[in-house]
Amino acid sequence: MKLEQIYTGCIAEAAYYIISNGEAAIVDPLRETQPYLDRLERDNITLKYIFETHFHADFVSGHIDLARKTGATIVYGPTTMKTGFDMHVGTDGEIFYVGGIQIKLLHTPGHTMESSCFLISDEAGKEQGLISGDTLFIGDVGRPDLAQHVIADLTQDKLARHLYHSLREKIMPLSNDLIVYPNHGAGSACGKNMSKETTDTLGNQKKTNYALNPNLTEDEFVAAILSGLTTPPQYFPKNVLMNIQGYDSLDTVLQRGHKPYNPSDFEKIAKKTGALILDTRRSEVFAQGFIPNSINIGLESNFASWVGELITDIKQEILIVTEDNSKIDEALIRLSRVGYDHAIGYLDGGFKAWENAGKKIEIIHRITAKQLENLYENENLILIDVRKVSEFQSEHLVNSVNVPLNILKNELLEFPQELSFVIYCLGGYRSMIAASILKQNGFDNFVDVIGGFDKIKKTIIPKTSYVCPSTLL
Repeated sequence: MKLEQIYTGCIAEAAYYIISNGEAAIVDPLRETQPYLDRLERDNITLKYIFETHFHADFVSGHIDLARKTGATIVYGPTTMKTGFDMHVGTDGEIFYVGGIQIKLLHTPGHTMESSCFLISDEAGKEQGLISGDTLFIGDVGRPDLAQHVIADLTQDKLARHLYHSLREKIMPLSNDLIVYPNHGAGSACGKNMSKETTDTLGNQKKTNYALNPNLTEDEFVAAILSGLTTPPQYFPKNVLMNIQGYDSLDTVLQRGHKPYNPSDFEKIAKKTGALILDTRRSEVFAQGFIPNSINIGLESNFASWVGELITDIKQEILIVTEDNSKIDEALIRLSRVGYDHAIGYLDGGFKAWENAGKKIEIIHRITAKQLENLYENENLILIDVRKVSEFQSEHLVNSVNVPLNILKNELLEFPQELSFVIYCLGGYRSMIAASILKQNGFDNFVDVIGGFDKIKKTIIPKTSYVCPSTLL
């Protein structure tokens, strides 16, 4: 038996590839199926099952395309959901055979009602690992407040109580030496306290994971896992529905988006369709020149999740700008991972082509942390920190104001129209996204801090404040 974790850092997602005696199973595959198909061909084995731990919210799974291309059977845990594709609805305790190994379905409702874990036993019958989906993470458990955004009756309290019993009745009795293989790691919005580690022994999780504390009563458990939950990203319920109802083949999505336009045609198609111009270049490059009204979300970081957070219409038509044409497929695939399937083309030759055509460009004005230090004593200086609330509460500049990037669009009316202000995040990625949104909405009275709070801390060392003002001015 071989069990391999395939981890994708940009969305903090883990898929699993399991093989034994010429047969394979894949658990929670990503949208792009070609890497799995290549692996199957290289290993000369047949894909028998595609196991899904639940209907995912934070990404669109590749189960449908993968089943269509391989003939493998899609398996979900017990559920009454009617899907737009053929699948096998597993039962609690059902055993699936792959080569010489056994994969046992454990129904563990709580994150969602169909949530299930898969207990892996090797060819000798020894239990080796638990693929725990979003039921159990390393250091955390799956948040129980997401399903209610799809089915109103599934309140977070109901699901939290289901999760309490699932953990105690299905998972905690298992052997301490089992390896836990979760669906997500740190950075995912599916939990609140996930470790950077992506595997651990179940025994260590019993000792260190707050949710597995055997002394917690049911009410104490519910209070613990519901505290501190942030509002889930707006695209989550939309991805759930795509995973349930079905979606266009990724081949179709790539074909639709892989249309090159010269600068003149690019400009015309943008005006004709109302498409969003999404500039995926690095933040420091974008600042030096960009197409008016474009939004910057750089490919080099959590691109997909920020697309999902900030582009509210999942069917929004999108025109892509990259540093060069070699990045187009990457941009299209990473958009598709979170269900943004309606890219309609790209700027052929990247931004350089626009610049060389003499088209109008805009820039973002930036200052260094040292220049900010010279301004800092000005009591009228307006400082806007676009990091997360938790980051801001941990440490921030005195008199700064927190407007997290994910709610910035909703707060635009509060931004100063006449007075100058300064924006920054931790390292510059998020503040450049914020800067592009501000420019798109007519603001030109601000500067961005190069290197963000990381650089500011090394340059300006005032006392920190833990009071977050409620208004900007």
